[in-house]
Amino acid sequence: MMNKQTWLKTIFSPTGGCRSIADAIATDMPAVRELDLSFPIAAQTVAADTPLLVVVPVYGGRVPAPAVERLRLLHGQGGPAVAVVVYGNRAYEDALLELCDTLRESGFRVVGAAAFIAEHSIVRRVAAGRPDAVDKQIAVDFGRAVLSKLAQPSENWGAEPTMPGNKPYRERPVMPVAPQANDDCGHCGSCASMCPVGAIPLDDPQTTDAETCILCMRCIEICPCDARALPEALLKGMGERLAQCGALTPKQPEIYL
Repeated sequence: MMNKQTWLKTIFSPTGGCRSIADAIATDMPAVRELDLSFPIAAQTVAADTPLLVVVPVYGGRVPAPAVERLRLLHGQGGPAVAVVVYGNRAYEDALLELCDTLRESGFRVVGAAAFIAEHSIVRRVAAGRPDAVDKQIAVDFGRAVLSKLAQPSENWGAEPTMPGNKPYRERPVMPVAPQANDDCGHCGSCASMCPVGAIPLDDPQTTDAETCILCMRCIEICPCDARALPEALLKGMGERLAQCGALTPKQPEIYL
């Protein structure tokens, strides 16, 4: 039983959607320590009596590669983990399976998993306003259900939940373009210092290394001058493709316990 233990809330949330869901899930957790995967972390051991909550976004049906790489630096000792992916209302495909596999391979026991919806980080009109109040209440209830499960002896937790998805996982998408800054850029360096993959040079923040960029959109989100953007033609094309594949029809969270 570990209903009073300090949780390790581990998130990769470039634009805030994952953080919102993680905070809701953690509402009733007795104590929480946060680990931000959007920055490099040191290898560390997570004790068996420290429950782990991991919340990451879905990019092209996969977990972002930097998040996977940094999660692999956490070495579990057989303790419980809760795996959550957040996607922009298109599909989460292999991402939840990949996240659960990564946690198991790192020595954790997956006791719960979920997929939630947040506003699409690139085409903002898709799932606009998500997570909404209903989503957040479902996340709160999910967190409570996990706490109730962990209040029981570990032998009563049952088998690990089965995740949808395929192996081998789908190929990671190739990013067609990276955000660039216009002449409104104030060269404050916020985008460079906050980029999860170091794709923006601090001494030249008007440029972005397209081969390194994962299109997480953080630089656009945090720019105080609103000086960074993607090409309008790309945004229009992505919006049309999302509409064609049903991403404008609201989807609901999925829970696995």
